[in-house]
Amino acid sequence: MTAGDAGIRTMLRMRTREGCEEAFEAAWRRAAAEISHVPGNLRQELVRDADDPRTFVITSDWTDRAAVDAFGRSSARETLTEALRDLREDAARNTYEVLAVVPGAGRPEEAPA
Repeated sequence: MTAGDAGIRTMLRMRTREGCEEAFEAAWRRAAAEISHVPGNLRQELVRDADDPRTFVITSDWTDRAAVDAFGRSSARETLTEALRDLREDAARNTYEVLAVVPGAGRPEEAPA
């Protein structure tokens, strides 16, 4: 997403079951690879809490609310996220409108995957 783009960002915080961290990351990578082909999906990121390795935040950027809502209602979403549900003990999801993006000096806009 560049500074001139508007869009929608979903943020999903998940805490894995104890000992399921690696399996969760692998399941997310498989699901994210498929979701990346969904119309309107711009990118996804998985980050881990630096102080709690069982807590992850998944961000997903979409072209607009209609795209994220269509994915949310799809059978593909249910199938692709089923494995994550089995590995987590709780989750919270929020959706935000992206108002501005300001890249830092000397930093690439997107980190390499």
